[in-house]
Amino acid sequence: MGADEILVGGVWRRGSGAVIESLSPLDGSVIARLHGAGADDVDDAVRAGAAAAADPAWRDLLPHERARYLARIADGIAREAESLAALQTRDTGKSINETRALVRSAEATFRYFAAALETMEGAVTPSRGPYLTMSVHEPIGVVGAITPWNSPIASDAQKVAPALAAGNAVLLKPAEWTPLVALALGRVIEESGLPAGLLSVLPGPGGVTGDAIVRHPGVGKVSFTGGTATGRAIGAVAAQKIMPVSLELGGKSPTIVFPDADMERTVAGLLFGVFSSSGQSCVAGSRVFVHASMYRQVVDELVARASALRVGPGTDPATQVAPLVTHAHRDRVAGMVERARQEGARVLCGGRAPEGEAWAKGAYYLPTVLEGLPNGSATCQEEIFGPVLAALPFEDEDDLVAQANDTVYGLACGIWTGDHRRAWRVARRIDAGTVWINTYKQFSISTPFGGVKESGLGREKGRDGIFAYMRQKSVYWDMSEGPIPWAS
Repeated sequence: MGADEILVGGVWRRGSGAVIESLSPLDGSVIARLHGAGADDVDDAVRAGAAAAADPAWRDLLPHERARYLARIADGIAREAESLAALQTRDTGKSINETRALVRSAEATFRYFAAALETMEGAVTPSRGPYLTMSVHEPIGVVGAITPWNSPIASDAQKVAPALAAGNAVLLKPAEWTPLVALALGRVIEESGLPAGLLSVLPGPGGVTGDAIVRHPGVGKVSFTGGTATGRAIGAVAAQKIMPVSLELGGKSPTIVFPDADMERTVAGLLFGVFSSSGQSCVAGSRVFVHASMYRQVVDELVARASALRVGPGTDPATQVAPLVTHAHRDRVAGMVERARQEGARVLCGGRAPEGEAWAKGAYYLPTVLEGLPNGSATCQEEIFGPVLAALPFEDEDDLVAQANDTVYGLACGIWTGDHRRAWRVARRIDAGTVWINTYKQFSISTPFGGVKESGLGREKGRDGIFAYMRQKSVYWDMSEGPIPWAS
């Protein structure tokens, strides 16, 4: 693996596409420059993947035998954990504490699906006559996995591990901005002994590399995590191909604070929910609804503690809010905050990049709390994907639920209350794929994840996550001894 090589069908080689660059969020300098994957690379990867998936050496493995490969991949991630975390911090700007956690998540994902393979089951369905009926699942063949820039290695693992567990070959396309950790993961997977061709790592622009993967007739499924507009475009192509897709898209998640919430735990959870990952999270709790009776108290405490969060380089373990992924993205976030001002928002803290020589070159943006906007404003409806929180008061539970659900998105929700009956009641009324009660951004690989409405289609994680990368087949086995009645 050279500095300017990608993994195409088991071979490390220079990509045929345009040059892409990984830029440092700390100062905008070029970390790495490489040729991305072009349409020819995608075609070669599909052909190699199809051949590898059909090879009896892989095709005929029993599930528990495939599990051994996944376990070895997990072992390799564990061995390279610190270097993978450091590389992701350098590539994305994320804090080293967060990237270490993401690497541990990736390792755990491969271990979970290895364990799940040990209990893979078909089903013998109830007989309706003198025959045996069975339902079985089989690999799709070649699948595309298109992952985002905000948490690369964890997102990569959440697609690659179940797709391999299901018996497929995988084309992994990491985001153009952050290709390095996916390529490093490719090396780890290669060293596990996985048969060549079953994994390709194809970085490049979504409009070129991603489009080539989605449209290729040899790709039987695409799993995508990213923006809703791109997800909609992928879905349109999939409809033309009659191809299944999994889409994990955007969010504008409400976080709800009731009067009986534990103040200390709630404020800490609100801060973590929106300002961890510098707000660059699809589940960020960016709309905070606080009961009017405690609105001022909660918001003032939020402002005080958000203003005290430690902003700094991701390489510093003390950093809580690291730079955004690129300077261009930082400028986009700043533009959306400026629009909020024009809509009438009061900026209670942040609302700008930090000042001073230490911050001048980095893609930093201060934790920002806004108030004074209605839920129908653009700021409260559109995903900002940065460290920006909008606070809104509420009085009536029915009106709260209506406002929380009044968005095109439905990815996540947080509820803070000491009343377990109310927590359950509101959780069931909220349109979201995930609801957290008295916590936020807790994840488990054993629990399905996904959204509703324009936040996505399908689910990842969980034991059934393997079946998302398989085709279901019914088998009828006649047990009667007489002639077929129609022909007799």
